[in-house]
Formats: sequence, C-alpha cells, structure tokens
Amino acid sequence: MLAVAAFLVVAGWMLSNIRGEFLSLMGSQRRGMVESVADSFPAGDDDEGTVPEWFAQQARHRDAYRMAYVYGVPMPGEAPPVTGDEFLARLYDEGLEAPEFVRGFDHVAYEELYVAAGTYDVEGVPHALYFAPAMDAETGEVAGTLLFLFDLTGQNGYLRLLNLLFFAALCALILILWQMTFSRDPMVGFAVTGLFLITLIFVAYPLFESVRLSFVQNGKFTLDVWRTILTSSGYRAALYGSIRLGVWTATISTLLGFLFAFVCTRTNVRFKKFIAAMGTLPVISPPFSLTLSIILLFGNNGLVSKLFGVTQSPIYGLPGLVLAQTMGMFPIAFLTLSGVMDAIDSTFEDAALNLSAGRWKTFTSVTLPLSLPGILSAWLLVFINSLADFANPLILSGNYRVLSLESYLEVTGMNRLGHGAALSILLLMPTLTAFFVQRFWVARKSYVTVTGKPSGRITELATPAVKALLLALIAAVVVFLISLYGTIVAGCFVKNWGIDYSFSLENIGEALTRGRDALMDTLTLAGAATPVAGVLAMLAALLIVRKKFHGKRLLEILLMTPFALPGTLVGISFILAFNKPPLILVGTAAIIVINYVVRELPVGIEGGIASLHQIDPSIEEAATDLGADSATVFRSIVLPLVRPAFISSLSYTFVRSMTAVSAVIFLISARWYHLTVLIYNFSENLRFGLASVLSTVLIVIVFGVFGIMRLLIRKNENLVKSIGGA
Repeated sequence: MLAVAAFLVVAGWMLSNIRGEFLSLMGSQRRGMVESVADSFPAGDDDEGTVPEWFAQQARHRDAYRMAYVYGVPMPGEAPPVTGDEFLARLYDEGLEAPEFVRGFDHVAYEELYVAAGTYDVEGVPHALYFAPAMDAETGEVAGTLLFLFDLTGQNGYLRLLNLLFFAALCALILILWQMTFSRDPMVGFAVTGLFLITLIFVAYPLFESVRLSFVQNGKFTLDVWRTILTSSGYRAALYGSIRLGVWTATISTLLGFLFAFVCTRTNVRFKKFIAAMGTLPVISPPFSLTLSIILLFGNNGLVSKLFGVTQSPIYGLPGLVLAQTMGMFPIAFLTLSGVMDAIDSTFEDAALNLSAGRWKTFTSVTLPLSLPGILSAWLLVFINSLADFANPLILSGNYRVLSLESYLEVTGMNRLGHGAALSILLLMPTLTAFFVQRFWVARKSYVTVTGKPSGRITELATPAVKALLLALIAAVVVFLISLYGTIVAGCFVKNWGIDYSFSLENIGEALTRGRDALMDTLTLAGAATPVAGVLAMLAALLIVRKKFHGKRLLEILLMTPFALPGTLVGISFILAFNKPPLILVGTAAIIVINYVVRELPVGIEGGIASLHQIDPSIEEAATDLGADSATVFRSIVLPLVRPAFISSLSYTFVRSMTAVSAVIFLISARWYHLTVLIYNFSENLRFGLASVLSTVLIVIVFGVFGIMRLLIRKNENLVKSIGGA
C-alpha cells in the first residue's frame, strides 16, 4: 500500500506538471496566433471593401481555426452584423446574451483578448472560443470583434494519452505487487498477465474495431449490414462454400501430412531428408505461386490442357481450389504431425507386438491413437487456414463463392468496410465450432507417452510392400510438386511465361535490382518476428496445458482468433486500431512484426499443446520439488522436451512471415516493403518472369535458413531414434 501511495503522489505530481505545461504551451500558441491575426487587421473605411478583402485573404491561409468578424462591439440591446464562419455566426446570434459572450465583448471593449470558459461543440468536435479586438490602425479605436474557434481534438487526445499512461502504469504496479505478494508462483502470474495484455491489445482491440464497423454507419448504430448479410442467399451460399472447401482441404491435407510424417519419423526408408524437404516446400513459397502454376499447366490455355486438347478445364471452382489449397497447406499438417510422431515412445508399440498383435493392429491401436492430438490439431489448423485464404479463390474460384473472397471484394472492391468486417466475423462460427470439438475430444483421453527418458529406438511397423505403396504415393505427390515448381523455375529463363517463351536472362537482373530493398526489408521483419513468436507459443502452450487460472478458455480463444480471420480484415483492423492514439504504429516496422507474431502464434501453440499432451507432468513437478522456479522449469525441462514442436514453430513463423500477402499488403509503407507484395504486383501485371525469379530467390533463402536452424538447434538427444526390428 505504501508503494502504491508513493506512486500516486509522485506520478500525480508529474502528471499535473506535464498537463499544466502542455496546456500553457497550447494556450500560448493559440493566443499568439489570435494576436497575429488581429494585428494584421486593416485600416480604412469598410465602405471601400477593405475588411471583406482582408477577411477573404485570411480564409485562404487558415486551417487551424474558424473565424468570424463582428462589425463593432455589441452593447446591451444591440446586435451588430457578423460575417465569416457559418457556425460562429449562428453561435453569435444564439448566444449574444450568454454570460460568456457578455464577458468576452466587455474585454474587447477594453481592448483585451478573452478566452471563453468551457468548450463549444462543432459537429461533435470540441472547440475553444476566443474574443479579440480588431483595432483600426488609423484611429487606434476598436473597429470590431474577431471570434475564433480552435479545434481541441489533438489537445484532448494528448491529455487522454497522458491519463491512459498514468492508469496503465498504476495497473502495472498493482499487478506486480499483487503477484509478488499473493501469488504462489509470481512468474506464472506475470506470464499469464503478459499474454492477456498482448491478446487484449493486439487481438481483442483490433477485432472490436472491426465489429464496430459492422454495426456503425455514418456514426450511428444500425443493423442494416447484418440484416443484408443474413438475409442474402448469396452470402449463405458463400458460407456453405467456405465450410465445404475447408473440410475437403483439411481432410486431404491431413492425410497427406500424416503420410509424409509417418514415413519420415517411423520408417527406415532412404531419402528422408529429401521427402521432408518436399513436404515443406509448398508452404515456403508465396501462396499464389502454386495457383498460377496450376493455371499455366491446367488452365484453359495451360500446357497440359493444350497437350490433351482440353478447352474447358475443370480446374476452376471447387476441384481447383481443393487441389491448390491442399498442395499449399498439407505442409502445415506435416510440420505439426512430424513433431508429435517423433516423440511417441516405441516401447508401447514393442509391448503390443510382444503380446502377439500384428503390425496393422499395433498401428491402429497404439500409433494412430497416440497421434490423435496431432491429427486433430493439424486438421484444425488447415481448416482455419482454408477458411481464411483469399489468394487462391481470387484466381481459381470461378463461379464458386467463399466468404473470404466475398469479404476481400467488399473491402477492396466496393469499399464497404462494414460488410467486409461482418463477413469475416461470420467465418468465426465454423472455426470456433471446430476448435471446441477438437478440444473436447482431446480432453476426454490421455495421450501421455513420455514419462521419463524415451526409448532410443522405434519399431518398424511397415512391411516392405506397405513401404513401397507409401513411397509410391509420396513419389506421385513429389513429382506433381516438382512439375508445379518447375514451371516457376522455368519462368526465370523466358521473357514472359504464357506470352513469350524465348530464352532470356534479362528477368534475373531486373528482378534482383527492383526487388533488392523489398528482400532486405522482408528478411529483417521475418527475422525479428520468428524468435518472439516461437517463445511466446511454447509459453502459451505450457500455461494452457499445465496451469490452472481464471480465463484460460478466453485466452485460448483470443490466441486462436487471428488465424481464423481473413488477412485482409486483420490488416484493415490493425490500421483502424493503430492509426490513432494511444498506439500509432501504422507505417512502422513494429506493426508488421506484431502482425506476424499474432497471426502465426496459433500454429506454434497447437504444436506445443500436442507435444505437451505426451509428456508426463511429473517430470516438471520433480524439478519444482527440487527447488526450480517456473522460469527454470520452462527453460531447462519444457523447451528441450518440446524441441521438435519448438523448431516447427520457429520454422513455420519464419516462412509464413516471408511469404505473407493478405494482411501485410495493407501494412506496408514507403519505408517498409515486402517481397511477396512485389511478386504479386509482378504477377498481376503479367510479368511472370520477374515473379518467378523472386519466388525462386525466396525459396532458396528459406531453405537456407531451414538448414542453418537445424544446425544451430540440434535435435533433442532424448528423442533421437534408431530403427529396430519388429
């Protein structure tokens, strides 16, 4: 209490002094402006038109105030004419007998400047009223009265910011003292408080701005936007289309991700590194690159279509969208599942085999159930990503309608921000439904497999015939991916793919020259966001799985919400929220980095949660009993055990930051540009050669960073596996 009281005294004194100095400075500036204008009042007879001419000249140069001129000084029962600003003229006519006007004109009669008490609203904006004498330079007498109205929006905004900072500092002090005094584990309390502040400021607040747009038009509350959306058959069809597309994409992507993860983590096949590299390749390229490749190969004028004489390609619509999204999003499932399956202890499989269970029975009763948290997490992440995707539908949807594209077109095409916000909010319904179903399923069972040091080997469950079949399926996917990316690489060496196929190296030099600054900006921003997002994701996963605190479900929802929103809406929401006090971030690198961190946290959190479900809490409890605090347990126990998920989180955040399009396209500025936006602009202008060069450079850079990350962060030695027999 003494600390709080001391803070209130010191901070209150500082706040009072800052407010006083600021108000004094602003008052002096306004008085100086009023005196300067009054001193320029002309001499001469008004009949000659001197005053109107001077007044017109003043009107051309002022933008900080409204001004009117009263011909003379009103006396009781008199009302001299007034000219100038219409609102001031009306205010003069209506308030001539008001006490402040009487005092103001009295001061003018004595050649004194007067500031009216209180404020006067002009269209809801507060203004300060000034009275100043207009002196005739020839006679030295008061010729009239000048009325000024100064906008106080900036001044009041600064004062509100001071009050907010004072209140925030007070709340922070109280929280710190409360945690240190009453909490059994202050570090956990600080972590929970910090995550709540992050989500409230950078998730809830921008989302609130978006929701407000859907209910407010022209400054008035209305349900017209929602009435239009909910009663429109077209929008309902788009909602159904989004769900249908999401289910198909998530299901097929999860199957492919599980196929790649199983082969890479549970078999002894050769070329595992190559398979893993191909399994991550689609996610590290701009999301529209695969779509363009699919059109150039399988579109109405594509190479394959022409080869087989197809004039009306079925690639446009749901089939093409499922194909493009599956190829682009199954790496999400692969990265999530590979970390989960890598941590499964093989002793469970050995026990099943020793009890005479067959390989298939062991797989279906042991391996597959233990992988279920990862499978559900992977499906959920792909489903959310599919709903929020707009780049693929923008190019491939044809007549197939999805909400993300409808929202994007409403915002960027029709400039109806309220409709776009409402459509994006509507996407939360299927997302939250899938989220709660997944959480309910996982919470019903235990998936613990790590109760101490895991086994150093895994059991080979796949027979040679099964491995041959799995490799054949993977080979088909790999060949298809290579054909898609071969189109991109080939585009680097032709003048313009689809138009002029002449061999040329001009695209390489031009693309690198024009994209150099954007490339450096992209690397800087992605590098800043990656470690922050990785550590926050593991910390949030630990708190959600291991700790009990009020508001846990709310925190989960807030952390997952940004991933469900279309990137266009996230970008616009950030602009609406952070283009005004108290946080003005638009145009800075900070808003882009924050967007990356907030948008990509759910992937790392889901991976961390899936891994923690496999680790026995008694390991952490033992460390705590030996005197380790929460920070030590997190650093020395949790992070090493969830290292596969942590590496996956870092990798995914980096590549998504490098390849982001939808949200970042609204947040870039002249100072901070982004490579994928430049690639998109080249593609839109049919400069596919330049887009291919930059896409290839992007892929090479990301793969290089992947390799460096694997070298710097060695694999957890407790989870290293060797292949054993059945």
